[in-house]
Amino acid sequence: MISPIELHSTINDAVKIFIPAVVAFIIGMSITPLVSHYLYKWQLWKKTSVEKTIDGREATISNKLHNDEVRKTPRMGGVIVWGSVALTTILMALVAYILPSETLVKLSFLSRNQTWLPLFTLIVASIVGLLDDALVVGGKGTFVGGGLSLKKRLAVVFCLAIVGGLWFYFKLGTSGIHIPFDGTLSLGYAFIPFFALVMLAVYSGGIIDGVDGLAGGVFIVMFTAYAVIAYAQNQIDLAAFSMVIVGSLLVFLWFNIPPARFFLSETGTMGLTTTLTVIAFLTGQVFLLPIIAFPLVLTTASVIIQLVSKKMRNGKKVFLVAPIHNHFIAAGWPAYKVTMRYWIFSAMCAVIGIVLALIS
Repeated sequence: MISPIELHSTINDAVKIFIPAVVAFIIGMSITPLVSHYLYKWQLWKKTSVEKTIDGREATISNKLHNDEVRKTPRMGGVIVWGSVALTTILMALVAYILPSETLVKLSFLSRNQTWLPLFTLIVASIVGLLDDALVVGGKGTFVGGGLSLKKRLAVVFCLAIVGGLWFYFKLGTSGIHIPFDGTLSLGYAFIPFFALVMLAVYSGGIIDGVDGLAGGVFIVMFTAYAVIAYAQNQIDLAAFSMVIVGSLLVFLWFNIPPARFFLSETGTMGLTTTLTVIAFLTGQVFLLPIIAFPLVLTTASVIIQLVSKKMRNGKKVFLVAPIHNHFIAAGWPAYKVTMRYWIFSAMCAVIGIVLALIS
C-alpha cells in the first residue's frame, strides 16, 4: 500500500508534469491567431508545387497531390510549437524565481542534466528550419531546389548532433546505450558518432509532414511515450518538458485538422526530430526509438526503397509515390483515412515501446 508521503510526492510530480503542459496549450492557443494572421498576410506558402524528386526526376504524382499553387497553405506552423515551448519554459522559470514558494518552484522544469540540451536543440534546429522555410516561400519551392539544400540541412543536423554527443559524453558522463533485457553496451568515444547517426536518421523521417494532421498526431504520440518513460524513471523535469511539447503540438493539431491552416514545415520537423533524439538518449531508451518512432522509420525506408528500386530496376518503382503515406493517397485512400490510421498505428507502436521500456 502506498504511503501518504509517496502519494504526496506522486501528486506533486503529476502537477509538475501536467500544469506546464496546460500552460503551453493556453499560450499556443493565444498566439496562434496572431501568427496565423501574419502567415497569410505575408503569403508564406510555396508558390509552386514539388516539381522534381530527390533523384532529379519529374514529380508528376507529388505535384498533383500537393497542388500548392491552388491550396496556398502557409508553412512555418512549427513556430507555434517551439514558440509555445520556449515561452512556457521561460514563464515557469520566472515564476519560480520571482515567487519562490515551495509549490511554484517545483513548476520549473529547467535543469542542467535533463532539459538544457533538448531545449537548446529544439530552439537552434527550429531557427535553422525557419530560415529554410523563409527561403522556400521567397523562392522556388521544389523538393531539391528552394530553401537550404539537403546537404546543408544535413550538415546543420550533424553539427548539432556532434554538440549533443559531446555534451552527453563529457557533461553527463554517458558513453553507452541500454539494451533491453541485456544491460548497457559501452561505446566509449564511438558514442558521439553513434549519437550523430541516430539524429540524422530520425531527422530524415521529418518528411512525414505534408498531410493534414498527420505529423502533428504522430509527434504527439511519440513525445507522450517518452514522457511516460521519463516519468517511470523519475526524470520528472524531462517528462514535464516532453509534455510541454505535447501541449504545444495539441495546439498545432487543433488548427491542422483538415483543412489544415498551416503546415509544420522545416521549422517544426527539424526541431522536433532532433529533440526527440535527445530525449530518447536522455531516457536511456534510444534502442526503443525505432519502435516508438516507427512511422518515421517507415517514412524514411519507403523513400530509400523507392530510390534504390528506380536505380537498380531501370526506373521501376515499388510505390506509386514516396513517402509511403503519399502512396496510400495516390492509391485512392482519402487523406483523412491515412492520417487517422497513422495515429492508431503510432499509438500501438508507442505502447509496445513503453511496455518494453518498463519491463526491461
